[in-house]
Amino acid sequence: MQCPCGSGKTYSECCELIIKKERPALTAEELMRSRYTAYTINDVDYIAGTTHPDKKNDLDIEATKKWAAESDWMGLSIIRTEKGTTNDDEGEVEFIASFSIKGVKQEHHEISTFKKTDGEWYFWDGKYPTAKPFVRLEDKTGRNAPCICGSGKKYKKCCGKEA
Repeated sequence: MQCPCGSGKTYSECCELIIKKERPALTAEELMRSRYTAYTINDVDYIAGTTHPDKKNDLDIEATKKWAAESDWMGLSIIRTEKGTTNDDEGEVEFIASFSIKGVKQEHHEISTFKKTDGEWYFWDGKYPTAKPFVRLEDKTGRNAPCICGSGKKYKKCCGKEA
């Protein structure tokens, strides 16, 4: 069976080892992937156990169990990671978890922060990414500028003419 985390490995050689505590997550991304997999198998004890001790009061166990059980998990996409290597004590993983509830497809897009305490990675916090401002790469064509088609007319009288 392929691992639900999308690593391309089998479950037994990937997240199962971490979830069953046969080996620790070596990176923040590994912990993120194993936590996603734990949601897919509704192992909320693992989710709670990998939440940083200082943040456990923020976790609603019953709501998490309900959400995990009602969801049909469809895949995990890692957008980016920042730090979170074996040599770091903090890391960040941006991801999109796809799932459906009662046939309605949804995506959970989050930037998760992880912290290492006593050599073990823990989930610290999650936040939604903020929208990035639009940046124009080319100059805007002004209404009174020559038309970009090369007709010699003003843009507003040619290609920029409102219908």
